[in-house]
Amino acid sequence: MSIRSRPWGETASDGRFLAMWRGLTENAAEPNPFLEPWALLPALESHDAARRCDILTIESGDALIGLIPVARHGLYYRYPLPHLRNWMHGNAFLGTPLVASGQEDAFWTALLEWADERAGSALFLHLSQLDEEGPLLASLRGILADQTRPAAIVHREERALLQSDLGPEAYLAASMSGKKRKELRRQHRRLAEEGQLEFRREGDDTGLLAWTDAFLALEKAGWKGENGSALACDPATANMFRKTLGGAASAGKLERLSFWFDGKPIAMLANFLTPPGAFSYKTAYDESFARFSPGVLLQLENLALLDHPQIDWCDSCASQDHPMIDRIWREKRTIVRVSIAIGGRARQSICRQILRREAGTEMGEL
Repeated sequence: MSIRSRPWGETASDGRFLAMWRGLTENAAEPNPFLEPWALLPALESHDAARRCDILTIESGDALIGLIPVARHGLYYRYPLPHLRNWMHGNAFLGTPLVASGQEDAFWTALLEWADERAGSALFLHLSQLDEEGPLLASLRGILADQTRPAAIVHREERALLQSDLGPEAYLAASMSGKKRKELRRQHRRLAEEGQLEFRREGDDTGLLAWTDAFLALEKAGWKGENGSALACDPATANMFRKTLGGAASAGKLERLSFWFDGKPIAMLANFLTPPGAFSYKTAYDESFARFSPGVLLQLENLALLDHPQIDWCDSCASQDHPMIDRIWREKRTIVRVSIAIGGRARQSICRQILRREAGTEMGEL
């Protein structure tokens, strides 16, 4: 078993390593599209110009059993507390490492040993955007208990999840009142009467560049463009989005849904399909059509995921208490941030005090 720190800039041209990386994604204990090469490498190109992030890999013989991007930070949010953390960016919605199924304990043991030996000035290891109910966190809890290592959940939030044995129509009937479903049917009918309405579901890369540009323009034309958070507000982020969708399509993991009105898009959605799960990555709609609720109508079409033979659940990637998706999707996924003591006994004692101040009794120990 060996752990290696790889500068991310060297990985894109390493064909052997990329093949191992892609193989790991197909055998991961928990899928995470944001750590697949087609998503992580474009994100690093756009958001890590200083090359602060390294890709840690854990290998056993010729097999890659784990991968996590890690960076050193001098500030912990606004506090001057140096630490190690899994590298994230604003358009990634899960931080779970890629770990081969059955190798969870080996991965955490190797990662914590590496962090202890190479802590430097870091006081702790901070892992954000983990699934609280997933097998990786369950494994981590066991390792930490065996090592009596201080750790705590320091933040917890819930977001909408789609997971049910019901079909789309039955699920919608259980989620929404008959009155609301009738209103949505009326809005769909009225919209179709106003002009030519077309729904598209696409799973390949046909017309993808034009579709992506249309999405960027649609999102920027709305409230996200007004407050500067649209993808197209930053050329680097827009370029990342183009490369990510292109890579996902090439890997056979992109699904695009859209409504077109008189030849122009009025609602668009990009899903990542990573069996057994999926991720509702980005959505946008034309706010001038708000009276017809095109974004909601598109989400009704998205319920077809319930009938997908390879998909058991879909993560909304939405904020907690999202005003739209929480009205349709009834299940929840709990996402947590975890801080873990690293280094020697004295350093771990300092971390314990930090954890007590931050987590208190509300979150408790991990």
